[in-house]
Amino acid sequence: MPAKILIVEDDPAVRDMIGFVLRQNDYETLEAADAEQARACLAESVPDMILMDWMLPGMSGVELIRQLKQDGLTRDIPVVLLTARGEEDDKVRGLECGAEDYVTKPFSPRELAARIKVILRRVA
Repeated sequence: MPAKILIVEDDPAVRDMIGFVLRQNDYETLEAADAEQARACLAESVPDMILMDWMLPGMSGVELIRQLKQDGLTRDIPVVLLTARGEEDDKVRGLECGAEDYVTKPFSPRELAARIKVILRRVA
């Protein structure tokens, strides 16, 4: 059974590209454009991993990660933060909020797929 990954990204082109890469690597995908849609997806199905954009409309990805890590149903889901914010302070803040990894945009699709594989293998 393929791993299920929730993509939380407000840019449709980036979301589609990530979804394409994941499906090419035999992952099942769920998609959300903001925190509200992400919560709706999580209420219906618990994914094996979440890829989360930092800059989301409404609630930031960092704040959503903090909330997910406090919830017993979602706290153990690994989260990879995807963002254009590449400063050291941002990376540290992203990791300290509970993200397992931090990937800056633009990123290599092959590298993203490799990072996902490593994290899923580690938490299996």
